Amino acid sequence: MNKVILMGRLTRDPEVRYSQGENPMAIARYSLAVDRRFNRNNQDGQTADFINCVAFGRNGEFAEKYLRKGTKILAEGRIQTGSYTNKDGVKVYTTDIVVENQEFAESKGSQSEGGYAPAPSQGAAPMPADDGFMNIPDGIEELPFS
Repeated sequence: MNKVILMGRLTRDPEVRYSQGENPMAIARYSLAVDRRFNRNNQDGQTADFINCVAFGRNGEFAEKYLRKGTKILAEGRIQTGSYTNKDGVKVYTTDIVVENQEFAESKGSQSEGGYAPAPSQGAAPMPADDGFMNIPDGIEELPFS
């Protein structure tokens, strides 16, 4: 079984590209800083691992629209390894997490840096209602959660 579950913060905004063809597909790449459990004998001083992730299709679109540097997420997927030969003729080995599901791991108000905020769009931002809920602007067809 090839199953990975990670919780960490994005180290940078996702890099998103679209495939070519009749039905272009979003491909989002980002890196997660995943904290290690504290180890008193840890000699190298590193307290986090930096894991490369790639999200395709709707997951890639979600990453493009809602994920930013510093956002804490839970990512679920599988490990994928590969290799290629670089321009110097050296074989390079890669390991990525192919994200099959991703969700926010903390509320918007508790984030210290970056965080959940839709990408800037045309039109005014929705104003919070008196009851603490946000009004959804017209033209939104999908919500970032189900």
